[in-house]
Amino acid sequence: MEIPEEERPVETAPETGSGTQPEPGCQQGPEKPESQAGPACLAWSAEEVAEWVRQLGFPQYEECFTTNCITGRKLIHVNCSNLPQMGITDFDHMKDISWHVRELLGIEEPLWSRSIALPYRDNLGLFLERKAPTGEKADALTFSQFIQKAGLEPYATIPPL
Repeated sequence: MEIPEEERPVETAPETGSGTQPEPGCQQGPEKPESQAGPACLAWSAEEVAEWVRQLGFPQYEECFTTNCITGRKLIHVNCSNLPQMGITDFDHMKDISWHVRELLGIEEPLWSRSIALPYRDNLGLFLERKAPTGEKADALTFSQFIQKAGLEPYATIPPL
């Protein structure tokens, strides 16, 4: 997936600490109704995302996330394909950060055996991609509305192997 030009990362050399102290963690806590607008971390600022990255054990990448304005809504675009463009090139770090992003957002890792012609995305992943841009329509969109408008099943299905 390609990141829209206005959201493309700016490469930065990793440095330590930005000195900000936003509220830590985005654990979803109790189960939310399906109609809500998505995980609470979608409302995170770039500084809060950077703090979360620091708490994961990667303080050297805080500046990479703040410089590239990676907010909670843009986390859906953070994966091993575009982390090097942000200045994160250690493969193990890339895997760890990508895994934690998927875990935070509650999306599944695509199957390694999927067809590259038709990449599998779970419903929540597709919904979060729609929530990534800012604006009145994206702000108002709920998971239930997205499923209904997209004509999807109200659950994620994994294609057979």
